[in-house]
Amino acid sequence: MSLVPKNLNQKAVRDITVILIIKISLLLVIKNIWFDAPTIPKNFDSQVAERIAGNPSQIKETR
Repeated sequence: MSLVPKNLNQKAVRDITVILIIKISLLLVIKNIWFDAPTIPKNFDSQVAERIAGNPSQIKETR
C-alpha cells in the first residue's frame, strides 16, 4: 500500500504540468518582446577597426 493516495498524486502532477506550461509560455513572450533582434551601435565597424589597428580615437569616453 502506498501512503499517498493516487488522486492526490495525479493532482500534483497535473498542477506541476500546468505551472510549467505557463512559465514556458511567459518566457517565450518575454523573449519575443525584448530580445527580438540584436542592437548594433552606429559606426560599429569603424570602432572595431580603431581597436584592432590601435589608432587612438579623438573622442575620449568617460565611464
